[in-house]
Amino acid sequence: MLVLLTNDDGVHAEGLRVLHDEFARGHEVYVVAPDRERSGSSHAITVFQPLMVHRTRVGGGGGDGEAGAAGPEAGRRREAWAVVGTPADCVKLAVASLLPRKPDLVVSGINRGPNLGTDVFYSGTVSAAIEAAILGLPAVAVSLAGFKDLDYGFAARFARYLAERVVSRGLPPATLLNVNVPAVDAARIKGVRITGLSGHKWHDRFEERADPRGRTYFWLVGEPLEAEVEQGSDLDAVNSGYVSVTPVHLDLTNRPLMAELEKWSLDLGEVEGR
Repeated sequence: MLVLLTNDDGVHAEGLRVLHDEFARGHEVYVVAPDRERSGSSHAITVFQPLMVHRTRVGGGGGDGEAGAAGPEAGRRREAWAVVGTPADCVKLAVASLLPRKPDLVVSGINRGPNLGTDVFYSGTVSAAIEAAILGLPAVAVSLAGFKDLDYGFAARFARYLAERVVSRGLPPATLLNVNVPAVDAARIKGVRITGLSGHKWHDRFEERADPRGRTYFWLVGEPLEAEVEQGSDLDAVNSGYVSVTPVHLDLTNRPLMAELEKWSLDLGEVEGR
């Protein structure tokens, strides 16, 4: 199958390299990823400047400088397109212009750090998978829930296992899978749980600093809020040593509230004083 890989940590990130090498064993792999770190970019897209693209290699090393064609052999050589844009840009551009045909699957990751609860609204990793779902493609976002001494090997193997299952079994329209893998030795992972998004949130705190010219700027240094962990949530699963697999749907409508809002009898005549 043809697999499109992307991420938000940048084309040279270790997580993407390990993911690429796992999928390249048996699949046609194309990598289209941001040229640099784009964490926290959410679903931003580039509309007021050109999308510059150059060839490179996953995990480092130069390319030929041109966005030429690639194929299975190129996949084994870790060739990639680096895009001066966001993760959502990468998926849009890859599907519309760079790949020889529509991919069978899009996998975004492996992210350095978790994407749990409300993280999915900020995450470039998850947003790349969301963009794929918008385009009608099955998609999986994969994150390793840690920041130090990371071993991406098991997360990559699980990603491939799940991706192959997704292609064979299918996903409903407008749906993606958000995966979080505990950052522990594979032997210590207890299993897999199908989960919902937790209420996991962050306390926003900004440090006020001064640049060398004395101008004020702010640096986000927030930390997770302490809160009760909901049973059956993604955070509960990861904290308990399980891989979390969360089906995420694109429809954000609060449908039960629609009937209640109808009772408000909203009337434009009241706005205009009629």
